[in-house]
Amino acid sequence: MQPVNKAALFSALKACDIAKIIVRFDGYGDSGQIEEVTAFLADDQECALPDELVELQKIQFGEEAQLAVRTSLTEAIEAIAYAYLASTHSGWENNEGAFGQFLFDVSAGTVTLDYNERYETSENFSHEF
Repeated sequence: MQPVNKAALFSALKACDIAKIIVRFDGYGDSGQIEEVTAFLADDQECALPDELVELQKIQFGEEAQLAVRTSLTEAIEAIAYAYLASTHSGWENNEGAFGQFLFDVSAGTVTLDYNERYETSENFSHEF
């Protein structure tokens, strides 16, 4: 479903003259969320996302059939970003967590994930005198 949903979202963004979207996320301690969704026009001017709706395909838990759901552009962007995070870095929000951003490049038709994983290290030193 991801390619179908991505195509539907990019078509809607293109129709609204949106050139790119940046989605910032952060998570740790078993909790994570999208912090910010920012839209830009072709001249790199920041703009508000319009109140347009886009149709995404979803599968309900325990079901096999796809369900068409109309949702706002912001909700569609977040749903696709969360799906990419789950498929590439499941559990990204656990323990020390992770942070990063997605770049939705409408003209190129690509979504790029810049992902930073936090981790805790320890070093052991043993001395016998």
